[in-house]
Amino acid sequence: MAKNVFKGRSLTVIEDLSIDERRYFFRKCYELKQAAINNDQAKLDEFRINDKDFGIYEVFLENSTRTKESFRNAAKFHHAKVSELMTSSSSINKGESYADTFNMLTGYDNTIFIVRSQVEGLCRWLDDESLDYTRRNNLPVKPAFINAGDGKHEHPTQELLDEFTFLEDNGMDFSNIHVALVGDLYHGRTVHSKADGLKLFDKVKVDLVAPPELAMPENYLEKMKENGFDVTVYSSIEEYLSGSHEIAKMWYFTRPQLERMGERILQKQDVLRESITFRKDFLDRIPVGTKFYHPLPRHKEHPTIPTWLDSTDLNGWERQAINGMYVRIILLAIIAGKVGDDYVSPEVEEDLSAEEDYIVKVDVSGRKDDKKVYSEGVHPIDNGIVIDHICRGDRPDDIRNHMRLISSVLNIDSDRGGEWISKGKDGAFKGIIFRPGEYELSRKDLKRLAAVAPGCTLNVVKDGKIEAKYRMHMPPRVYNFDDLSCKNESCISHPSQGENVPALFYRTLDGHFECAFCGKSHSFKEIWKSRKN
Repeated sequence: MAKNVFKGRSLTVIEDLSIDERRYFFRKCYELKQAAINNDQAKLDEFRINDKDFGIYEVFLENSTRTKESFRNAAKFHHAKVSELMTSSSSINKGESYADTFNMLTGYDNTIFIVRSQVEGLCRWLDDESLDYTRRNNLPVKPAFINAGDGKHEHPTQELLDEFTFLEDNGMDFSNIHVALVGDLYHGRTVHSKADGLKLFDKVKVDLVAPPELAMPENYLEKMKENGFDVTVYSSIEEYLSGSHEIAKMWYFTRPQLERMGERILQKQDVLRESITFRKDFLDRIPVGTKFYHPLPRHKEHPTIPTWLDSTDLNGWERQAINGMYVRIILLAIIAGKVGDDYVSPEVEEDLSAEEDYIVKVDVSGRKDDKKVYSEGVHPIDNGIVIDHICRGDRPDDIRNHMRLISSVLNIDSDRGGEWISKGKDGAFKGIIFRPGEYELSRKDLKRLAAVAPGCTLNVVKDGKIEAKYRMHMPPRVYNFDDLSCKNESCISHPSQGENVPALFYRTLDGHFECAFCGKSHSFKEIWKSRKN
């Protein structure tokens, strides 16, 4: 029998399950729901873990009755043991590290942790840390972690039930989808998950409906475009319904979280809410067969989907909420290994991007012995290093600031030498750093330079000649440097969290670095801790 690829897996972000794995997952959800509707007990038992010793631990560091109770009832279906960490009295609120708390609970024979927190990337870090812990202590099983929502980052189980509901209304067809995302797209982690989640469908059209103050963050908007989605932006429902463009038959609303945005936003809250709240006079402008969805709960005073719509055919949100039970039953079942034996993984080409050579050594054997004279007064050196083509095309002040950062990152800011701004024939500015002396740069030094100054050229000069020359390209990932830092204070890897989580970044298609934990996008200038001055 083939290995069950789901058993013991964690779900920290929606991408932890491949597109093919999710399609299998949803077919199982459909089978389970049909069995429940038909009261087919024999079929239902095929999905049931049925083990009272199977340990599931709920740790809700942020309140959420709906998600919490949905998982609790899913565990009840499985006849599994459920424990709860009482966070109000736990040591987490007394300064105990997350890693210590969860490692301790791991030792108590818990198989799955369901974690909700405002700390972004927490589940990803716990998943990594628990692997080391179980190995150090020779524990038989590494626990799995399910992210039940982390700050403004992701809510992958909500994404699963959303996708399943979309699929139901799409006739279980994966070929295409057209959906409007309406409301607070800035804070809404459920819509952030859709930047990758909607890749489930072959062809995706997304209409983003929100005023600029509540618009989708740029990094998620870019990710949607990178994923091939057809994305259009509108500032209000009124604007969305006023054009001649195609209107989506699936509308996904979110609650505006204006309380998070300060006094300036609260002063215009009525205008913002009006722009994303459905009105009766909109009814005759939407296509026949349209369905509305909402992650719930709605705001009791200012619901973006007014309660008078509850009894209409537009109501897809109640079934959406009910689907949370089926989705979470299947999720627990596949992690436990009860479901998944019949899944066959497709052939996938190995991703070698992390091994690509981003430090290119240039052959200088055929170069003339003439000394290079740099423009505008920068004279050649007999021995040392010259870093050229720094931040080409940027403004001079920005280049100067970044050259100071480069010097700090390479720990050469106290050495002799200097920096210079040069202007090429094309009118573009570039920076040059020169340091006379004897320098032996290690491979790690070269990696640091590539990460802090992609696009630059390093010349190593000996006896007036260029002995070695390297062209630096942006690395596919950056890690193992103590002075790296995500700029998102809510990220588990940010120094303010006090967890000593080493920063890790992956290169994006648009030439940025994305935090592996919280998903925040950074330029190569932004991933370093404060420099020496």
